[in-house]
Amino acid sequence: MNIIKFLDEFTTDNLLEGKSSRREVFSKFSSISKKAAIAAVPFGLASIPKKVNAQSMSADPIGALQLALTLEYLEDEFYDLALQSGVLPSGRPETVYMQISKHEQAHVDFLIAGLEGAGVMPVEKPTFDFTVGGMFDPFNANGVGQDMAYAQLLALAQAFEDTGVRAYKGQAGNLLGSDFLTPALQIHSVEARHASEIRRLRGLKGWITNNDRGMGMPEATQAVYDGEENVMQGGLDVTTLGSGDPFSMGASTEAYDEPLTGEDATTIASLFIVD
Repeated sequence: MNIIKFLDEFTTDNLLEGKSSRREVFSKFSSISKKAAIAAVPFGLASIPKKVNAQSMSADPIGALQLALTLEYLEDEFYDLALQSGVLPSGRPETVYMQISKHEQAHVDFLIAGLEGAGVMPVEKPTFDFTVGGMFDPFNANGVGQDMAYAQLLALAQAFEDTGVRAYKGQAGNLLGSDFLTPALQIHSVEARHASEIRRLRGLKGWITNNDRGMGMPEATQAVYDGEENVMQGGLDVTTLGSGDPFSMGASTEAYDEPLTGEDATTIASLFIVD
């Protein structure tokens, strides 16, 4: 079986009906030979230890997947806790978070199964602190109040999703020539839809303009948006292609997602990792 066709079975569109158990995912993975999966991995990478530093593991296909898994662990746990918190209003906000939560678990299951199917031990799930040492109270665990907690839930979700979009794009170069590129970019597109939905819940455009983090976003999240003001694409300043609104700096930056390096993505995620 072509590994891309196989991995396509684990894309979000095929996992929307409900949360997949890891047993189900591994059962599906048993249909592909381990030998074929290992053939897609560069020689020597199968011996990588389970505990790895996400930053140091992002310069090759397997490292890129390990970094992606770390970020997906973060998002999966965040949305799960958000749904349990009772902070989300009923209606569209809760529906959006429920759907995104399904996607994030599917992404975790897909990445774990992909790594294990390739003979590589997935990076362990870190311990997260979404309060950042008490700076936030997104689940209203410390009594900040429903309105403030909900505002923080939205702000953190926006930061996580915008980070995810840029991080997947940043790792695309490390996946070139591997069979993991297509499914990873499919996840990238799903993360972009998440980001748009969350931003609209916050009353913002569904995309980033310049390096503006958006109204109400904590200053600490600026690292997520630095670099988005870039207008050079393929060595060309896209604002010079014409005149008028479509070629303004703002519109030009809205047209492209800028990549985050593995180091930058790890630095952002590390704010929420305690162990």
